[in-house]
Amino acid sequence: MFLVNYSSSEEEEEKEGPGGAGSRGQAEEGAAGGVDEVQILDYPEEEFIELIDVLLTHLQTFGLPMVRLREFHISLSQTVVLRYHWINIFVESLKEKLSSFDRFYCVSDKVKIYINQEKTRTFLGLEVSAGNNYLEEVITEVDKCMKEFDLKAYHKKPSFHISVAWCLGDVTTELEKHNQELQAIVDRFENKSRVLRMFADQVRCKIGNKIFFFPMR
Repeated sequence: MFLVNYSSSEEEEEKEGPGGAGSRGQAEEGAAGGVDEVQILDYPEEEFIELIDVLLTHLQTFGLPMVRLREFHISLSQTVVLRYHWINIFVESLKEKLSSFDRFYCVSDKVKIYINQEKTRTFLGLEVSAGNNYLEEVITEVDKCMKEFDLKAYHKKPSFHISVAWCLGDVTTELEKHNQELQAIVDRFENKSRVLRMFADQVRCKIGNKIFFFPMR
C-alpha cells in the first residue's frame, strides 16, 4: 500500500515508524504536510497479533518492554512535504504509474532491529525475505512520481520490513542480544508460512482525512 498523509498548516503530527517515528514538525503554510510512506500491507490475521505478543512477552522477561503498533505495513518511501495545490496532480501521477502492477505476495519472517534517524525510538521489525523484487519495482515508479515534484526518492538500499513494536530511546544493543531467541520463536510459530505471507493487492494514498485507493490487477 502507498500511504500519503496530509495535515493542515496548523496541524502538528507525530510520525511512528523508522525514519519518521518520534519526529514532530509543523507543516508549511500552503503545504499538505507529511507524505508518509508507500506501504504494502495488511496483516489482519489474529495469529499475526498473537505472534507479536509472544515476541513482546519474551522481551519483557528481560526488562525490555515494547509497545505493539496499531498498523502494520512495509514502507516504500521517505517522509516528504507535499503542497496543497499539488495533491490532485500527485494522485493522478501516482495512479498512472501504478496502474499496470499485478498483485503479489511478500513474506516478512526475519527478525531485525531498527532505529529512527533521530535515535529517539527503537523498533522491532520483521524483514522481507521474499517479494523484494516486486517491492523494488513499485519503488521505481513511486520515485519517478516523487521526482516530478522535486521530492526525496527512497533509500538506495532499503531494508524492506514491517515494524511491529517500538520503545523510546536507543536500545538496539540490548535487543540485538535476543535476536536469535526472537527468530527462533518466529521460526517455530504454528502456521508461520501462512501468517507471515502478505498479499499486496492495492496501493493506498492517504492525504489528511482522504484516502485514495489504487487496486493492483
